Amino acid sequence: MTEVTRTYDVTIKGLDKKGSGTATIRREEITGRNKNLKVSVPETLVGEEVRVTVPNALGRRRANILPDEILKRHPERVGPECPHFELCGGCVWQHWSYEGQLKEKHKNIVNFLKDKDFDPSVVQPVIGMNEDPWHYRNKMEFTFGKNGELGLHELGNFRNVIDLDTCLIAGKNMTAAMLIVSDWAKKHELPGYNKDTKVGLMRHLMIRESQITGEMMVALFTTDNPENHSNILNELVEKLTEQLPQIESIMWMKNTDIADRTQSEDTTILYGRDFIYDEMSGYKYRVWFDTFFQTNPVQAQKLVELAIEMAEANKEMKMIDLFCGVGTFSLPFANRVKELAGIEIVESSIESAKRNARDNDIDNTYFLAQDARRGMDKVLEEWGTPDLVLLDPPRSGAGGKVMRRIGRLQTDKVVYVSCNPETFAEDIVWLREFGYELKRVQPVDLFPHTVHVELVALMSRMEE
Repeated sequence: MTEVTRTYDVTIKGLDKKGSGTATIRREEITGRNKNLKVSVPETLVGEEVRVTVPNALGRRRANILPDEILKRHPERVGPECPHFELCGGCVWQHWSYEGQLKEKHKNIVNFLKDKDFDPSVVQPVIGMNEDPWHYRNKMEFTFGKNGELGLHELGNFRNVIDLDTCLIAGKNMTAAMLIVSDWAKKHELPGYNKDTKVGLMRHLMIRESQITGEMMVALFTTDNPENHSNILNELVEKLTEQLPQIESIMWMKNTDIADRTQSEDTTILYGRDFIYDEMSGYKYRVWFDTFFQTNPVQAQKLVELAIEMAEANKEMKMIDLFCGVGTFSLPFANRVKELAGIEIVESSIESAKRNARDNDIDNTYFLAQDARRGMDKVLEEWGTPDLVLLDPPRSGAGGKVMRRIGRLQTDKVVYVSCNPETFAEDIVWLREFGYELKRVQPVDLFPHTVHVELVALMSRMEE
């Protein structure tokens, strides 16, 4: 079939998992089963009429296309705050009023639960950042482009990097640090890493900042040893520490692995130490470059408060904290219960959790570096049945085997903290089979202007 470009006027009927509008185009020029073309249109809203131009319009089944023009606007459409919004893939809903975003996130949670035959009335309105839903992140990972750009990946094109001069979801000091590194790298013409040829020096820049202590970390991920660039590294360290004296850690991380992620084969501390101190809910935590720590501390503290409230924790309780990480939930709970066992498969996180407990003078915790099921079995052998289970699994969820193991424990309450409402709904189906009822779901928006939302839920065992 001849490749042709066509322009269509379409009505947005829904949103996909990435937050883009979706529509279906019927191509009259084609006969047979593939006459419909499904399109994803970023930066659009349900009900809008938009004009799109589709390359190879007759030879494809799907297309991801930015709109040429908005013909009919949604009443909740707003002008994006960020000058990079139309190209940058960092946040996808800046064209939507914040109130509209929160309503959509609530609706999605309701729909996931309805699909599993749960009562949707237990879902409370989303707790948002209504006063100021900007500059909320305490960690950013920027990427170097092959031509020296430093920023985030282009929307729909992972191989292209947008050269940023601002980022409205990052802390302002983090943006300042990013610009210092960007100017330094361009001044010395340091080549960015080319994902196709696997050649180039500069790969990623990670910046962490505590919104409580103010401490900052700057980590450069490169393909070479720092000794080969010592003549220019002192200049970078001096600029960063002079302009941002709150920086307590600057590191050079060598990474020659093909995988495109922030990992280190060899770490060199250029300034300060290899961690920073952060605080949440009044507890102090050591945070390394690879530590999982909630990226929106203001809203994460609300998650902790909600979990404690739902659990009705008291000094008679023994509890298990599954997927405990470095102890984000463990430490606040430990001061309210008799004993707490934290279970996490990542050994470095468990060592951090133990250290964080010592730093905060907490001595009633027991941390295990094991997978969830084996860890629960070991706690059961030593304690008997715990009074409470809290779990905060990754986006993929806990899975049926873990949830069935929790169900067999027959604790009175299970508090589930989720960063993915879809896998949350799939997981709690298993608890229903063990006599648990979904009592309350409280969503909290930790990621304004994105599709993501977190929630805290309470499952209680029904009386027989």
